[in-house]
Amino acid sequence: MTTRVLIVDDQAMVRAGFAALLAAQSDIDVVGEAPDGARGVELSRRTHPDVVLMDVRMPEMDGLEAARRLLTPPAGVTHVPRVLMLTTFDIDDYVYEALRAGASGFLLKDAPPADLIAAVRVVASGDALLAPSVTRRLIADFAKSRPGGRGGPAQRLKGLTQRETEVLTLVARGLSNSEIAETFVLAEQTVKTHVSRVLTKLGLRDRAQAVVFAYESGLVAPGD
Repeated sequence: MTTRVLIVDDQAMVRAGFAALLAAQSDIDVVGEAPDGARGVELSRRTHPDVVLMDVRMPEMDGLEAARRLLTPPAGVTHVPRVLMLTTFDIDDYVYEALRAGASGFLLKDAPPADLIAAVRVVASGDALLAPSVTRRLIADFAKSRPGGRGGPAQRLKGLTQRETEVLTLVARGLSNSEIAETFVLAEQTVKTHVSRVLTKLGLRDRAQAVVFAYESGLVAPGD
């Protein structure tokens, strides 16, 4: 199955480099490029990519606003791609907010080419967060200034079973399904079922939002 990718970045050389790298993969098809968020949203609505590589900082419309528009489309728009944020900083307020909005993860622009290719495939599959160790540190830094365990998020945890809560905790710590399965001595398919139920019960889009939720609800604390 071919993954359709749209690249949104205000630097022409970055777009060209990413496009050449990804187009060389037999399972990836670059369906378009855009120089800013507004045109990225417009092009996404026309080309229906599976994954949008979205730069964080751009003129006209930044990547955060563009991600919000793609992930919460207006009535009548049914296509919702997965969004992978691109940034030059591993600690960036925009990236945190993009994850809260539903972005599937983020990648540093200076990451090795193999990481970009793997990132697109991982995000397209919806199976795991990209660069979980960096993502956890990012979220933890912001969670330090946001008191957890209060209000809606903490109350929603009560709807999970004990096992589902345990699985969510390990997802938030960056463990893959296979690692969680090994921890609990379960079949990997059983873990996938638990993760799916957690996302459904909490009304979350994917594992990225699950990590954010775990920190904001107080289930996982910075430094755990």
